[in-house]
Amino acid sequence: MRKNLTKDRILRKKTDIDTVFAHGKRFSKACFKLVVVKNLLEVSRFIVIPVKHFGNSVERNKIRRQIKEIWREHSQDVRPGFDVAIIVYKLGRKTGKANKNATSGTSLTFAEKENTLLNLLEVGGLLEA
Repeated sequence: MRKNLTKDRILRKKTDIDTVFAHGKRFSKACFKLVVVKNLLEVSRFIVIPVKHFGNSVERNKIRRQIKEIWREHSQDVRPGFDVAIIVYKLGRKTGKANKNATSGTSLTFAEKENTLLNLLEVGGLLEA
């Protein structure tokens, strides 16, 4: 298996992303929300979406790189045939507005992010036994 992510494993088309949000099941934990829908492919694809007020571009790109690395390391454990959107929020009270005083997802250590995301993938039924 390749050690890097190939383009066929990343959701890119707007129609595919819209399908995930329109028909997907939602699971959430801590600062992550997972939206999952079946696809007709032999691979699982994903996209990482930090919320609008997550932080500056450096923080948004850092969290994207970290989530992609977690997905790459554990891609052999993920069941094929799913499209997944991973939405990253700031930690803090759940309100209708972005909490500017909240701690961002970047304050979690990499291991904490990895454990939380793997637990969320397990709850969503994406990890093979």
